[in-house]
Amino acid sequence: MDRPDSSRPVLSDRVLINGVVTPLTLFADGVLRWTEKAHRSLIVEKEVLGVKLEGPKIRIGALVDAGAGIFCVSSGGGGALVRKDLVFEPLSHDSQKLWCQKLLEYIDSLGRPKRLFVFVNPFGGSKCASKIFVDEVKPIFDDAGVVLTLQETQYQLHAKEVVKTMDLSKYDGIVCVSGDGILVEVVNGLLEREDWDTAIKMPLGVVPAGTGNGMAKSLLDSVGEPCKVSNAVLSIIRGHKRSLDVSTIWQGKTKFFSVLMLAWGLVADIDIESEKYRWMGSARLDFYAIQRIVHLRQYNGSISFVPAPGFEGFGEPTSYKDGGESTNSDPSQEKPVKVQKLVYEGPDINLENMNWRTISGPFVSVWLHNVPWGGEDTKAAPDAKFSDGYLDVIIMKACPKLSLLSLLTELSTGGHVKSPYVQYFKAKAFVLEPGARAEDPMKEGIVDSDGEVLARGKGAYKCDQKTLMAYNKLQITVDQGLATLFSPE
Repeated sequence: MDRPDSSRPVLSDRVLINGVVTPLTLFADGVLRWTEKAHRSLIVEKEVLGVKLEGPKIRIGALVDAGAGIFCVSSGGGGALVRKDLVFEPLSHDSQKLWCQKLLEYIDSLGRPKRLFVFVNPFGGSKCASKIFVDEVKPIFDDAGVVLTLQETQYQLHAKEVVKTMDLSKYDGIVCVSGDGILVEVVNGLLEREDWDTAIKMPLGVVPAGTGNGMAKSLLDSVGEPCKVSNAVLSIIRGHKRSLDVSTIWQGKTKFFSVLMLAWGLVADIDIESEKYRWMGSARLDFYAIQRIVHLRQYNGSISFVPAPGFEGFGEPTSYKDGGESTNSDPSQEKPVKVQKLVYEGPDINLENMNWRTISGPFVSVWLHNVPWGGEDTKAAPDAKFSDGYLDVIIMKACPKLSLLSLLTELSTGGHVKSPYVQYFKAKAFVLEPGARAEDPMKEGIVDSDGEVLARGKGAYKCDQKTLMAYNKLQITVDQGLATLFSPE
């Protein structure tokens, strides 16, 4: 039987590897195979970064699975990646030219990005992003021959401002070396451009270098890879792409585009109020979570939603009220304003004709998620998909404190959604009407989206600070697959 065309040799020759004459073969499917005491191989598409001439030798730079041995057939199997080189010397000048030609032709055929604009947030997380870029990110891109344009962000919303005016035609993608915050700024900037409909198609890459690395974790975990810098950079270099849902959070004329999550109640309080303990590092979240459970708050209010198919049993029937108690961007002017239509061309959603359901408070927590992971240790929505057109909703009402403490310990596995105290479902559209604390009506809460405080109610932490929206009705709709991510798949 003939071998499949993809497995036919493209080039086979005897070369010098470590001073020993060794057979080396490049197959049509991009596998490079040789024998050096044992059978070795590299998958060009999956592992090879680039090819360089060094005098009579050829150096092939690669990132391979550290746990699968050096250049073995099963490399690239889902572990942390390490840098390895294959250096060989063809036995003639003509052979060297032919090897370079065939290898570079194959790499060029993969459609990899050649020019990338890179944002580095030097202030995020443990403030190591600049060092991570210099020590880990740039060397890998250099080996792959990718030309980088670097921009360190200087202040909040700097990336958004840059993206709104930059010439996107010069680049094959935008990369964020940071936590999730810079990615969110970039998406908001792209969607506020006049040419948003083409701008939002720009592929976006994420390299984990912040406190919250939920998007990078979600992408890499989807293929069983660890959330490591090298794995993330390689997935960008390879150039594979996937669609990403974008949620629009509306309040009157004000809008915010979200790609990760929205929280109100316990999760938002822990995320935002724990900032006062930032000197503790990431331990501040666990420390403050215990405080909040001991002194548990519940919030009055209600949620309304359009359930995804199969989730119609949650809540009670209700109707959509167009132009409800929404306010404009100035929290001091509580004047009702009609809900605006989408400013960019998305799905034509007629909210009034949908089957709305409602759940009334008090609530311990309301959490909406777009991807599975909210951070490297928080699998908030285990069933979330990148582009299914739905929000994953995690609701918690009254819950004994010991059960709540146990439930939070299961966040790292997603086991919390199986608790009888948690309601977990998918929704196409969502309306949040946040209220005051049940135990103290003079104090209200915080609405947090993608790390951005959208609204602070009266008596809430830092309630004197101006926010994008008022602590009032918020409407969320989902545009399926609107944005594009570089993906390891």
